[in-house]
Formats: sequence, C-alpha cells, structure tokens
Amino acid sequence: MKILTVVGTRPQFIKAAVLSRAIADFNKSSSNRINEIIVHTGQHYDKNMSDIFFEELQIPKPHINLAIGSGSHAEQTGNMMIALEKIYLKEKPDLVLVYGDTNSTLAGALTASKLHIPIAHVEAGLRSFNPNMPEEINRVVTDRISSLLFCPTDTAIEILKQEGIPNKRYNCKVIKSGDVMLDSALFYDKQTTGSWLKRHNLKKDQYILATVHRAESTDFTEKTNNIIKALDKISKECLKVVWPIHPRTKAKITQNNELQKLLEKSNIDIIEPIGYLDMLCAEKNSRLIITDSGGLQKEAFFHKKLCVTIRTETEWSELIELGWNKIAGLEQENIIYAVKQMLSTSSEKLPYPDLYGNGNAGAIIVKELANLGSN
Repeated sequence: MKILTVVGTRPQFIKAAVLSRAIADFNKSSSNRINEIIVHTGQHYDKNMSDIFFEELQIPKPHINLAIGSGSHAEQTGNMMIALEKIYLKEKPDLVLVYGDTNSTLAGALTASKLHIPIAHVEAGLRSFNPNMPEEINRVVTDRISSLLFCPTDTAIEILKQEGIPNKRYNCKVIKSGDVMLDSALFYDKQTTGSWLKRHNLKKDQYILATVHRAESTDFTEKTNNIIKALDKISKECLKVVWPIHPRTKAKITQNNELQKLLEKSNIDIIEPIGYLDMLCAEKNSRLIITDSGGLQKEAFFHKKLCVTIRTETEWSELIELGWNKIAGLEQENIIYAVKQMLSTSSEKLPYPDLYGNGNAGAIIVKELANLGSN
C-alpha cells in the first residue's frame, strides 16, 4: 500500500512523525507493508527545520519539497494544488493522508478528491464555530471529502454526527483514534532535560508561559496592546511571564512604534522562539500557560497545567467544561481576571479523564490504514 502524506508546517511534521514511527513498527511484523511518501508543501519556511530538527526529533525528512512559500490563501492553496496534482499522477498513491487545518491540509485533500484518491484526515471533527477563521473552513471542507476521519475525542465525533457525517451520501468511516499530539508529547518527554530552565534562570512553577501568534491577536493594534498590557500587569502583580515571541508577532510589533515601546518598557521576560523539546520543558515546568494556540491548550492538559486562552472560542470545549482551560477573550481586564482566577485554582482537585486516548493514536490509525489497503 502506498500512502502519500502532505504536510506544510513544523507542527504537522511533528504530528506526522508519530505515524511514520507507527508505520515503521507495523512494517516490521506485517507482510502487508505500507510505503509512505512525505510531501512538504513549503507552506511555511522555517529556519528551525534544519538537519538538527529532523535528527533530534527523529523525524523522517520529506521526500519531496514543493517550496510553495507564502501568498494569499487562494494563491497559496492554488499553487499547492497544481504542484500536488502532478505528484499524485506520477506516484499514484492508494491514499492521501492530511493533518489538521492548514492550507496544505485543504490543498492535499481537494487535489486527491478531484482525482478520486481516498483521503484520511487526522484531527477530524474539530470546530471553533468561527466561520471567519480560515482554519475552520479548511477543517469543514476536508472532513466532507475524506474517506477516513480520525477523531481525537468523543466531542469531535459528536460534532460530525450533528453535521450528518457519516451518512449514505458521504461514504466515509469515523474512527476515535485519540490525539497524535499526546503520542508525541509522551515520546519526547523522555528526551527533555532541565537545561532550558537553567539557561533562562527559571525554577519549576515559578513562572507563567505565554505564547501569542494568531492573526486575530496580532493584526489589530488595539488587541495586541491589550495583550501586552495584560501580560505586563500579570508579570508585575502575579508571577513572572516568560514569552517566547513568535517571529510573526515580533515583526508586527516592530512595525508599530507604540507597541514596540510598550513591550520594551514592560516587565515581561521576552525570549527568542524555542524548539519543540525546549517548549515541552517550558510547558511542564510552568505554573500556568497563557496562549492563543490550539495545540498548546491540549499540551497544557497533557502536562496537567492550567491554561488561559486569549481567544473568544476554542476547538477544545471539553477542557473548558472540566475547568482546565478558561476563555479570556482579548480585553486586558478579562485576561488579568482569568489568570488570577486560574492561579487560585487547584489543578489537583480537577477531574483528569483520558480525553485524548492513551498515547497509542498512531498505532490505531495505522491499523485502520492497513485495513483499508487490504480491502
């Protein structure tokens, strides 16, 4: 069986590595071998994706790099589809595998659909219910045209049912696989050390980790202003805030003199972007996490850390219901209030169910892929 995996961003490579390892394990004990071809669309050029990135994280390097680069959503997705179509026609895969909700996800799925190639979507059924998010459109469309929908949670499966998936019109199979990011966190946790803490003179539970990168947070001066002021006040009144600043966020702030001066005068500990292993170390040793990232909300839960989400919605509603996460929005006072409330919450008293599986999502997914190939 030949599978063509389409990825375009660094987080997607980390997710895909889970399945690549699971495929390798499967091939050791099965005559029905799976041959995987990894295609990198080049959606994001990431200087951190060097040889060291692949070697340290034991991630297979892409077989093909399309080097599409940046552009508008339509331009980027269209260029990917043109390039991917040629590869599909040449390689003739039995199935195309896509992850998450990026433009690479959408392009990979749409191109396969036009050529009548089955599609497997990992992280299916996630919804923010915000139609203004490009990621939301990518998720919905990809789910509609996929043959195998691998859902990380019961909530995701229920959402698909509410949307009428599966049914007679959409010939697909919905599987609860668990979350591949839990597999990844467990695998790499053994490789993290305390060196990141020492380099930044930090101690366990003595700082708050913050990340900000979404367009909703950084494309509007007033919202970015609110976030900086909130983090500054939290760092002064509650606990030191450590902010590994995203290149996109840094560029936006640098372009605005008012925001740049505000950040420079703040009490926030601004540091350079950090790699995946160091980020895991930063997460599991923090007291609290403040973020606008979808993935980091889950990783906070993996490490049993409370989280404040500076967005107006989340794809991970189960974390809100259980009390591990709190939506704060983008108003300064609301962010501060949410953080103070969470700092006074004891995580030990909160329920901690197996929301995202037991760390064997990769094996479950590969077994289903192999079954499809044997039919």
